[in-house]
Amino acid sequence: MTASTPVPDARTRLAAAAVDAFAARGFHGTTTRDISTTAGMSPAALYVHHRSKEELLFELARVGHLRVLDLVRASVAAVPASAGPVEQLGRLVEDFVRDHAQEHTGARVINYELAALSAEHLAEIRAIRHDIDVVVRDVLDRGVAAGVFTTPDPRMTALAILSLGIDVARWYRDEGRWTPDEVATHYRLLALRMVGAA
Repeated sequence: MTASTPVPDARTRLAAAAVDAFAARGFHGTTTRDISTTAGMSPAALYVHHRSKEELLFELARVGHLRVLDLVRASVAAVPASAGPVEQLGRLVEDFVRDHAQEHTGARVINYELAALSAEHLAEIRAIRHDIDVVVRDVLDRGVAAGVFTTPDPRMTALAILSLGIDVARWYRDEGRWTPDEVATHYRLLALRMVGAA
């Protein structure tokens, strides 16, 4: 770091360390000491900011899911209504997939470690995921109503499209064959074919 680069605060350092640790060892294989040590802090430091390791995972998941909800809403809003559902779905899928490729480590943690959350915390994350699903379903419903999409079950199709995008975080690697933009462009094509768009 240079003298002009701000030093991340303790919560930010703990969050980054937790993402790396959970990605490498899984939630249950990670200790609070692993997280604190990686963050360059004392073993007890995590408890100054979070009541438990589970609460830290919940905070990562909550912030991450809310960010993605904002992203999908902004993707749809960025396309004029006159451009129609085909362009809106294409933009949404590209942005969603690109984000899951660029942020693959964090996205993998917040999507594949959810079983470790308490029932109350899991319910809150599921509510945000439902809101993300509603954004996609709305675009699909409008496309079906306009006759530009053909799908017998828009709700299931929305889940399939989101699942494809989420899974990018599981397999994508920075040193891999494709860039995030290339993956996003290809998944846009796949999603539009799924809904029978011309």
